[in-house]
Amino acid sequence: MRAFLRDLNHNKAFLTMVLPGTIWFLLFCYLPMPGALLAFKKYRLDQGGFFSALLHSEWTGFKNFEFLFRAEDAYIITRNTVLYNLVFIFLGLVLSVALAIILFNLTQKRWAKFYQTAMFLPYFLSWVIVSYFAFSFLSVDKGLLNQVLAWFGAEPIQWYADKKYWPFILVFMSMWKSVGYSSVIYLAAISGIDKSYYEAAMIDGASKWQQTTKITVPLIRPMMIILTILAIGGIFRADFGLFFQIPRDSGVLFPVTNVIDTYVYRSMKVLGDFGLASAAGFYQSVVGFILVISANWFVKKVSEEQALF
Repeated sequence: MRAFLRDLNHNKAFLTMVLPGTIWFLLFCYLPMPGALLAFKKYRLDQGGFFSALLHSEWTGFKNFEFLFRAEDAYIITRNTVLYNLVFIFLGLVLSVALAIILFNLTQKRWAKFYQTAMFLPYFLSWVIVSYFAFSFLSVDKGLLNQVLAWFGAEPIQWYADKKYWPFILVFMSMWKSVGYSSVIYLAAISGIDKSYYEAAMIDGASKWQQTTKITVPLIRPMMIILTILAIGGIFRADFGLFFQIPRDSGVLFPVTNVIDTYVYRSMKVLGDFGLASAAGFYQSVVGFILVISANWFVKKVSEEQALF
């Protein structure tokens, strides 16, 4: 016990730094966990409050899950969720690492900081605000893109009524908003590499490309693997704001924009069924946990030192 208190006192500065994050996780991740029981109940409001309603609601077993999987759109929403996330993970990894390497190799560090800040800012914008920016480009009557097409004599495009464009639009918007943030993480990892490696490589006559492929990428590979494993855990979750706000809830676009999260939200609006939403969340969490464990096991088999745990 004395040793524990001594270590606690010795590391109090670091513990103070992580305290806000710990409190956040306790309040928003662990405290709501009893609510997972709603996935197996027919939730009804109670005068005694939420916990009273949770205890007195009727058990329904796996009926909420049956409703979720037997829905006509079950295949579409699952396909969209998984495929979009696979593209986001792969493309986000490539673009983030490439952008971080470019910023690291800029000779003018002031410009590098400017570019870094400019690409980092979209991450803090709400999808509601971004959706209005997108609408200013895609509006049929006064959208910038249609005005450019009209200037060239082409017919305007009904962007919000033609689903073939939206897989590309959604991927572009997701990358525009997230790549800058991810690149900062990789840039920090690259900045921590010992400069003597690059100095030795330059003495040996290695080009910038050779330095990147032989030094930079191998040394940040553990970071790339860890972040990819964590991203795989959310492959059954979708960014609600991206898939709901950007397409402006257009029913014509549902075949390519409807994902598990938006489907549950719309079902709750129509049915008011909290059990269905909880079942979807429980399903996503369990699958995400299994995927993280599986991905980490695979990485551990290939290279144990680069595994997450």
